[in-house]
Amino acid sequence: MRIAAIFMATTALASVFGAAHAQVKDYPARPIRFVVPFPPGGATDVVTRIVAQKLNDRYKRQVAVVDNRGGAGGVVGSEIAARANPDGYTLVMGTTGTHAINASLYAKPSYDPVKDFAPVTPAALLPNMLVAHPSIPVKSVRELIALSRARPGELSYASSGNFLYLSGALFTSMANVEMLHVPFKGGAQAMPAVVAGEVALSFATIVSSLPLVQSGKLRGLAVTSAKRFPSAQDFPTVAEAGLPGYEAVAWYGVFAPAGTPRDIITQLNGDIVSIINAPDVKALLLKQGAEVYATSPEEFAKVVQRDVAKWAKVVRASGAKAN
Repeated sequence: MRIAAIFMATTALASVFGAAHAQVKDYPARPIRFVVPFPPGGATDVVTRIVAQKLNDRYKRQVAVVDNRGGAGGVVGSEIAARANPDGYTLVMGTTGTHAINASLYAKPSYDPVKDFAPVTPAALLPNMLVAHPSIPVKSVRELIALSRARPGELSYASSGNFLYLSGALFTSMANVEMLHVPFKGGAQAMPAVVAGEVALSFATIVSSLPLVQSGKLRGLAVTSAKRFPSAQDFPTVAEAGLPGYEAVAWYGVFAPAGTPRDIITQLNGDIVSIINAPDVKALLLKQGAEVYATSPEEFAKVVQRDVAKWAKVVRASGAKAN
């Protein structure tokens, strides 16, 4: 009887593992819901749709369906993904905002960006550009810092969204200067205000600011990434231009709910890394002011943990809070 019981238990266990292996082997057997925690048309949506379409092309059928679930700075869509069944059929395109900043920006966040998700891979980096109205007598970051110290609180900077605001807050904190923050609902409102000279400076996306810089309507001072951006090589980084150690780059990355089988995470990582490293995808992202960025799930997890800690300090120093 004991031998028979052991045999039955072993057979049952083998059956479970066999079923799990078959599930992974056949993955994806049905469409994957790719949650975008923001409305259609934004950078997160664009990056997600590029990846989703290339996944469909790769499998020669529709395996990825984009589901826009905007609201509360990305909280609504991220929470939906965090609570989804961890079977590989729900993914979310997280950002520095949703998976690093929100953890400290909200007093009681409804999800934990580290514990509630399994990182798959980052997909893109989106640096910004520090621009000034031509009437401001500065042509470099060093000159800007010097002027800000000479005229504390007189210079203003525009932002559209939490990340751009905190990019400015990080700058003022590291440079030990005081500037007036002027928030706008979106870039469509912020950039005209800077062009008109109503606001002195702005941390803005390269896509929105570079054409204005090239036309002479704004002056480009530096990019916020750790290295120079491919389509703006003439502009130094903030770090090399006068504020060593400064970096404020929004990343976009794919996450699955925590507990998603490791084999599925590995397969998704391989598929997506291959997709975003393709020359045509690099070109598409560059047009959006983004640079491809891919790595292993383990390295991506370290990036998330690092940025949760980094931006928590900035949020605390700025006093920013979201309801």
